[in-house]
Amino acid sequence: MEKRERFNSFAEFYPYYLGEHSNSTCRRLHFVGTSLVILIFVLALVATVWWWLIALPVAGYGFAWIGHFFFEKNRPATFQHPFYSLLGDFVMYRDMLRGKVAF
Repeated sequence: MEKRERFNSFAEFYPYYLGEHSNSTCRRLHFVGTSLVILIFVLALVATVWWWLIALPVAGYGFAWIGHFFFEKNRPATFQHPFYSLLGDFVMYRDMLRGKVAF
């Protein structure tokens, strides 16, 4: 898919985002990282241990970037589109749970 500098909406961005995640190992690593982000966030809220929130970017981006650099062999979309990319990760996570995007 053609790389674009600007997207007018998330609906325009998401197909590009999915194209940047064609490798199944990369998608699975994203899924693990996003699952850890959700788990850490919930545990921090329940336990009211706010400093655990520092681990969120490490868990989320760590797994995702390993997937991109070693398996997908591309630059993460977050470098050019940080907000759409974060949203894309959660939408892809949901779509994987629903069976719309393959594991």
